[in-house]
Formats: sequence, C-alpha cells, structure tokens
Amino acid sequence: MRLSALLDQLKGELAPVRLIAPADGGDPVIGGLTYDSRNVAPGDAFFALRGAAVDGHDYLEQALELGAEALFVEELPPALSLRGRSAVVVPDTRRALAPVARHFFGAPAEELCLIGVTGTNGKTSTTYLVESMFAADGRAVGLIGTIEIRYAGERRRAQNTTPESLDLQRALRDMRTRGIDVSVMEVSSHGLELGRVAGCRFAIAAFTNLTQDHLDFHGDMQAYRDSKLRLVNHHLAPDGTAVVNLDDPSADGFVRAAAARGARCIGVARSPREGAEVVLEASEVGLDGTRARVRLPDGVLDLELPLVGDFNLENLLVACGIAVAAGVAPEAIARGAARCPQVPGRAERVGAELSTAPTVIVDYAHTPDAVDKLLATMRPLCRGRLIVVFGCGGDRDRAKRPLMAEAVARHADRIVLTSDNPRTEDPERILDDVEGGLSGRKRVDARAFVSAERSYLRMSDRREAIAAAIRAARVEDMVVIAGKGHEDYQIIGRERLPFSDAGEALRALRGKVAA
Repeated sequence: MRLSALLDQLKGELAPVRLIAPADGGDPVIGGLTYDSRNVAPGDAFFALRGAAVDGHDYLEQALELGAEALFVEELPPALSLRGRSAVVVPDTRRALAPVARHFFGAPAEELCLIGVTGTNGKTSTTYLVESMFAADGRAVGLIGTIEIRYAGERRRAQNTTPESLDLQRALRDMRTRGIDVSVMEVSSHGLELGRVAGCRFAIAAFTNLTQDHLDFHGDMQAYRDSKLRLVNHHLAPDGTAVVNLDDPSADGFVRAAAARGARCIGVARSPREGAEVVLEASEVGLDGTRARVRLPDGVLDLELPLVGDFNLENLLVACGIAVAAGVAPEAIARGAARCPQVPGRAERVGAELSTAPTVIVDYAHTPDAVDKLLATMRPLCRGRLIVVFGCGGDRDRAKRPLMAEAVARHADRIVLTSDNPRTEDPERILDDVEGGLSGRKRVDARAFVSAERSYLRMSDRREAIAAAIRAARVEDMVVIAGKGHEDYQIIGRERLPFSDAGEALRALRGKVAA
C-alpha cells in the first residue's frame, strides 16, 4: 500500500504537521506497520509511540537500520539522517496509528458483529459468558480481553485489556480471514481515551458498572465516566444496541447516550424497574456454582452457572442482555451459561481436591467495590474464619488504597497486608497508605496472627504472605487472595518476575496437608 493512501486517513486534528519526503519525491510502498523497533522489516512504516516507560522516538535510528521505509513521529531529531526515507510528523502518533491500521487491514470491524463490554469490574467474566452463549448458538466467535485473545483454536496472551489499535486491527482481520463472524471484546477506559478502538463500530455496547479506579490516569471520576461513555457516544453503530446495568448509579448516562445515538437500549437489573428487559427473579450461590432464574423479553429462563460469586449474577444479566440483542436462542443462552469455563483468577478455587485443606479463593479484585462485592459473596459461604490476603499496585491511584483496606476490614476476620505489583514504588510506602484504612484492627507479628482476633499481619513479600495466611487457616476457614488473579508475574521495579497467586497457594496447601 502506498504511503499516500495511509496519509489520506489522517484528517482534522490528526492531519500531518509536516511530511519529509526523499529528494525524488517518491511515494513508497509500505509493506507493514509496527510500533516495536525490534520487529521492523524492510519496507515497514514505524510509529514512534510514547509510553509510560519507553519512548519510541528513542529507537528511530534502529528502525531505519532495519529498513523502515517511513517514520511516523511527533518530533524529528534534527541530527537524524533519514537515508532517503520518508518521515511524517503528526500531533499524536498513537491516535494516528488507529485510522492508518484500520485502512491498512481493510476495515475488518465492518465485516464482523463487534461487541464491546466496558465497566470497572466484570468485563472479563461477561465476555467469557457471551463467548460461550454465542458458541452454543452455533456462531463462530472470537474473544479479546484482559487474559488472552482467542479464536479458531488459537490463543495468545494479552498485553493490554484493549490492544493497541494496530494489534486490534490485525487480530480482527485474522479473525475474519479464519471465518469468525462475532468478536466480543473488553473495552477499557484507557483503550477508549487513547483511541485504540478508533474506527471500530460496535453492533452492541455493554456497560457493567463504574466504581473508583484508574484515577492516576483520568484524574477524577467524571473524566473516568466520560471515557467509558465514549463507547456509546462515539463507537456504537446508530442501528446498534446498548446493554446497560440499570442498577449502577451511572446507568442513566449510558441510557441517555444510547438515546442520543438513536440506538436501542436493553436494560438489565436485579429486580423489576422501568426499562429493564432482563431481570433476575431468583438466585442461589454456592461454592459449586450459581443458579438463577432470569426473565427475558420472551419468557423466563432457568440457568446454571459454574462460576462462583453473587457479583457474577450481574455479569450474567449483562451477558443475557447482549445475547438477547443479538438474537441468540434462549436454549443456547442456557447451554452457554452452563458450559462457561472457569475464568482464570476470577473467584477461582484452588486445591479443591485437597479434602483436609481450607478453602482458598483467588480473585483479580483490585478496586474497593470489587473487593467489597467479592468478600460479601464469600462471607456467607465461609464455615469458619475469613482470612484475606491483599495489597495495592504501585504507580497507580493512591486514593483507593485505604478504601480497599476499609472494604476488606468490613468482612475479614484476619487480614494479611502485602505487596501487589509495587512497580517503581517502595513497597513499604504502599503498605503505609493501605494501613490507613485498617483503623480499629490490631497489627500483630506472624506468631500472634494465628490466635489474635480481628488482627492483621503486614508482610511485604507476597509469597510469604500467602504461605502465612494458609498456615494460619483451619480446615473450616476460607482464605481469599485478592488483587492479581490470573496474572502469572509480579512487577517489581521495572522487572516482570514469574509469580502466580494460585501456584503459591497450591504449594502452601500441599505443604500444609503433608505436614
């Protein structure tokens, strides 16, 4: 594809500030796009993206050495020799990449039924349910989300909840090439704010909930809400459908946005209310799964769900709303719910086969609301003491740290305060912030933790913290390990080190049983 054809996609605020062409004024053929200088092949266009830790502008020389035919930059170093190649100076390389990638891959989103799910919590579980329901209805479906990208038997680990626009457009094109008809994806506030889904039109846009998170990026809750609303305001097809959890305080904004868009709106709720077409009539939650009776527009459906947690009822309702919007048969909705695989790190039970061990649950909950809902669900399922291991991520929203601690303290009998992903922050400073929400609790050492009521243990080493919690647990107790869920790494400094909450918990459980 000619460079000029790519430049034609950049209009308005994305229009190039300057084009530096070879002396012969040629219009080179671009064979590929990349934003990773290590992956440049001869004839590629290289986009220099600015990230939190790495700036692509530092690798322009490397891109040229590997054969980049064109550079897209926000500024061009005066001393850089282009060696007869082209350079395009744009106001924002990340935003410019989206329409260029869309055109390069032939606008694949227009050939798919594209479903987007946004919200603070529940996106992953909801997309798993939707994928399972559509598959039960005989549709070829792909999934893009926090844990992985999978379709047509292929699975790839996800780097971001919502991929960079280039990776997204490439994946959507490959899905279509391999016969996928429906793609369901998690759409994060970062993905919306940074333009990663620019050029995508969603047939269905769903909203789960909105609670405090990512304020280090957005600044305040209004800006965070506005970012989520972009899914409906800017990316929902006019003839599309919004599916909205009406029980959330922010629901009205999404309902109004759908109306302004001229789109249909399907409301879902735990009890009958105006605008609710999908309503929960009855439910039962246990450690073996969840049962629910749901009223759909065409009648009542009894569902069995192998996922644990009262909060999964909201995810189930949103998934049912999406299925209704897409015309999935009720019997397929029921089959899909029953067949939904365990979502890694979402209320995932570890070591259930060890009959003499305490119950251990690993969950990704890392916001005050998610932690509160998780523990409110687990508390009545716990026969003995509820012991909670948790921490907060570094280089992220500090304001939520004591709020998470308060949520834990409302439900837990014992608390082990530890590191999450400290990143470049001092782990002890993070724990100082979290401790502010544990007033009224007594801090003890590891020896006293076993017997001291309403106590907490501070232990920055997460591996030791998980082991200490499980050592202190009796067979009737429940240990909940919150924060990292499916992640198989821990970020300390700028290193991503192998670490799995589930793996560490299983190791500690086996050691306890064998002792």
